[in-house]
Amino acid sequence: MAYTAKALMLLAVLGLAACNNPDRYGAGGAGGAGGAGGAGGIGSQGLGGPSDPNSVAYFNQTIGDRVLFLVDQSTLSPEAQTILAQQAQWLQSHADYAIIVEGHADEQGTREYNLALGARRASAVQNYLISQGVAAHRMRTISYGKERPVEVCPSEACFSKNRRAVTVLSMGAGA
Repeated sequence: MAYTAKALMLLAVLGLAACNNPDRYGAGGAGGAGGAGGAGGIGSQGLGGPSDPNSVAYFNQTIGDRVLFLVDQSTLSPEAQTILAQQAQWLQSHADYAIIVEGHADEQGTREYNLALGARRASAVQNYLISQGVAAHRMRTISYGKERPVEVCPSEACFSKNRRAVTVLSMGAGA
C-alpha cells in the first residue's frame, strides 16, 4: 500500500516537472530561433519583435496600427492614407492574417452618436484598404464609440488620441 502511494507521488512529481521545461520551444524560449517555428517564433504566426518585418509587433509599431481623425470626422487625412497604404502593402504580403477595424470616438457627445461615428471611421478605413487591394472577406469592422478610450481626461490632448481607428490583426484569413 505504501509502495503504491509512493509510486503515485513520484508520477505526480515527474508529471509536474515535465510541465516546467524552460526549453520547450527550443533555444531561447518562445521567441527563440531553435524551436518549432524557427526564427519567427512558433509557426509563421508573426510572434517576433518589432524588428522582424513579418511580426505583428512590426505591423503595430513600425507601420502603425491606428489612424487618427479630427473632431466629428470620418474623413481620412493624408497622414492616415499613408499609414493605411503601408498597412495594405503589409497585408497583401501576409495573406494569412485577417483584420478587425475598430472605430473609436472621444468622450464628447452621446453614446449613440459616438457608436455611429466609430462605425463610419472603421468603414472609412475598411473602404480605403479595399481600394488598395486588400480582400474584403479578410476584414470586419466594429465600433466601440467612446467605450474604450486610450486616455481619459477632459482635454483636447486626450480627446485627439481617442478619435481613432485601430487595425487589429488575427490569424486565419483563409484564401
